[in-house]
Amino acid sequence: MMIRLLVVLSLAVMFGCQPNTAYKAEVADPSFLHRAHGKLTDIIVYDIFSPPVASRNYVYSSIAAYEVAQQLDPAYKSLAGQVGELPPVPTPKDTSLVDLHIATFQAFAKTGRTLIFSEAKMDEFINTVYDEYRDMGVPRRVLEASIEYGNQVSDHILAWSAGDNYKQSRTFPKFDVRDEPGRWQPTPPDYMEGIEPHWREIRPMVIRSANQFTPPLPTDYDMTEGSAFYKETMEVYDAVNNLDEERSAIAQFWDCNPYVSHHKGHVMFATKKITPGGHWMGIAQLAAEKAEAGMVQSALAYALTSIGLFDGFISCWDEKYRSNLIRPETVINKHIDENWVPLLQTPPFPEYTSGHSVISSAAAIMLTHVYGDGFAFEDSVELPFGLPVRKFDSFIEASSEAAISRLYGGIHYMPAIENGVAQGQKLGRFIVSQLDYKS
Repeated sequence: MMIRLLVVLSLAVMFGCQPNTAYKAEVADPSFLHRAHGKLTDIIVYDIFSPPVASRNYVYSSIAAYEVAQQLDPAYKSLAGQVGELPPVPTPKDTSLVDLHIATFQAFAKTGRTLIFSEAKMDEFINTVYDEYRDMGVPRRVLEASIEYGNQVSDHILAWSAGDNYKQSRTFPKFDVRDEPGRWQPTPPDYMEGIEPHWREIRPMVIRSANQFTPPLPTDYDMTEGSAFYKETMEVYDAVNNLDEERSAIAQFWDCNPYVSHHKGHVMFATKKITPGGHWMGIAQLAAEKAEAGMVQSALAYALTSIGLFDGFISCWDEKYRSNLIRPETVINKHIDENWVPLLQTPPFPEYTSGHSVISSAAAIMLTHVYGDGFAFEDSVELPFGLPVRKFDSFIEASSEAAISRLYGGIHYMPAIENGVAQGQKLGRFIVSQLDYKS
């Protein structure tokens, strides 16, 4: 009897000392990373980051997450040495305690938190997720070690980001607006200064230089009736004047203007919207969820998409402030119809090339590379902004619609759209050809 009791007690002690591992399957759910991306987008909208700066917020956060997540699968490789002179990230001090799924979330969240203004909003979200981890039974030592490692990788990425010339560019001179025929002028209703005129000086991730994919020159400015530029201007004018319901819906869906101002009498207020890059990061999430991608593949897709966006903005902004082309609204108001307004509010920077055309094409190449051509999806990214779902048969189809939306919206001539698409596709294909992320 005594022997039997000792055996029972010994088994109880033995099994009672076994570590709780039931939580591992739950924390591996990529929805934690998806939610973190969604929260970052929400705060970017709230803080009103410009499209180029928003792309910077996404890329460093996404690379931080991938550099942790890729350690989960030996088939994947680090991006160190491949993107923007990134040095190898540190490895966990105690692999027996660190859960790399939790650390992936932490690396993303902490990096994103540092790059935004409304830190308290991210803190609240992070603490909510911590509570969820605890409720799952994640041991305290595991949670602490995983958070510590995520922070360590985040600090490494943030130290690396400090060398990209962003902080220095905050003090560079403002863009010198030239009152010359065909040159860009600030546009209604706020006549804002040109944003990020020095973005070409930001360190790229994969492209060798800002001017590596310089597009053909824009059409020479000439408002003589019958000239090529006159015809391009009239094409914009007629497109807006003859909009049907579908084309109007396309323009509104892809507007992605983070700050649309409204004036009623002496009252001015603004509508905050998602940026073009934020829309494509949202598509990356939709694709990951539809494909039932795990943590590693999801982190890879976010990283690649954000790299395409980041380098796309550098390439596009290089051309914008070199060609410095006047916007259709300015030309039409001066030479054709002083009361004409585009469907979409003209964003505050030069016209050529179309930013949405460039970055959408690059992002589509990235996502096609991860999930394949012919990946059909329902784009619900704009639902929170009151716009209905649109369906696409591929990422390329979506990017093509995003590009032509700029004509329907009245903010771009066709060469900026067509050459912008070519610019983005070349850039995207180059990035794919340069990165080696799988064994």
